[in-house]
Amino acid sequence: MRVALASLRRPGPGSDVGRTDRGDVPGWVLITVMSAGLVAALWVLAEDQLKALFTDAVNSVTAGP
Repeated sequence: MRVALASLRRPGPGSDVGRTDRGDVPGWVLITVMSAGLVAALWVLAEDQLKALFTDAVNSVTAGP
């Protein structure tokens, strides 16, 4: 009986029991923060050009023949 109970408690091969890693959390957090920083930097540097580009695009679509 003891052997049967011990075998139930022992993790088998491929088991996640006792693993300490939690995946690549720092990797995706870094990518997200860097992407947000890039967007913010581009927005600050090219705000006027982006507004003009958007306005021209909308006007070309809404302006009829």
